[in-house]
Amino acid sequence: MAAKRSAKANLSIPLIEGVCPMPDIAQLIGGKWKLIILQILIFQGMQRFNELRRRISGITQTMLTNQLRALESDGLVNRKVYAEVPPRVEYTATERAMALEQIFLSMHDWWIEDEKRITAQK
Repeated sequence: MAAKRSAKANLSIPLIEGVCPMPDIAQLIGGKWKLIILQILIFQGMQRFNELRRRISGITQTMLTNQLRALESDGLVNRKVYAEVPPRVEYTATERAMALEQIFLSMHDWWIEDEKRITAQK
């Protein structure tokens, strides 16, 4: 295992020689909608399709469907269909997705600190 040193932050980033997981991570959770969907399911729990659609400003029904299918396929979202008329479908974050909670909290902390820095510069 080779370690690459970041000059800016002076951090050691462990890497297997020639292998970086970032492209795979970006494929799983990258993009505007997947992150928002995961954030809602991780911090607010189970949601029905229309609840998610109402919470996510600007997302189309087709895009939400596609993103939920991709997240389900990647093991980040569970989809439970109830045999009712009309059908009821509930979405929850999987254990794999819940493991991202700390990353979301870190991004939140980064945002708050960055906003303070920007405000102080004005």
